[in-house]
Amino acid sequence: MSFELINKVNEAQKKSNVVDVRSGDTVRVHQKIKEGSKERIQIFEGVVIRTDRPKSHTSRITVRKIASGVGVEKGFFVHSPLVEKIEIVRRAKVRRNFLSYIRKRSGKSARLKNQNFDREGVNDIRDEAAEAEEVRLKEQAKLDAEAKASEKAAEQAKLEALQAEVEARHAEN
Repeated sequence: MSFELINKVNEAQKKSNVVDVRSGDTVRVHQKIKEGSKERIQIFEGVVIRTDRPKSHTSRITVRKIASGVGVEKGFFVHSPLVEKIEIVRRAKVRRNFLSYIRKRSGKSARLKNQNFDREGVNDIRDEAAEAEEVRLKEQAKLDAEAKASEKAAEQAKLEALQAEVEARHAEN
């Protein structure tokens, strides 16, 4: 019973569609950063050196980049609400899941062999059901707005008729 409840909560926390990120991919991670009351999007671009638990709600990727000659690694939970989107820039052919050997290399020896892939197809994570629901909600909102406008026009006409009646009585006196 409780395990089913935990699974239900975990599935509710998952994002509906996420990009299939693999080790060796060069990715751009768009992350929300809160600074006081302000919020902004920060982009972190680097090579994915590790993927953990890809089917789980706790799936995580570790991204590495070189900034000012210093290696910087950052871990991102794929289903985190702070991660806006993950965009795959390049895909490389690798034979491991954990590319720890890249940490010791620099320059040409740290390069990975590129692999051809459909960039638009991989990064397109549209959800047809969600888009259909969004269109339906927009149509419903439009119908509601039209009904409200017609109701308001009818009330305005009623008020104008009442005002004309009051002016006619006032003119009689």
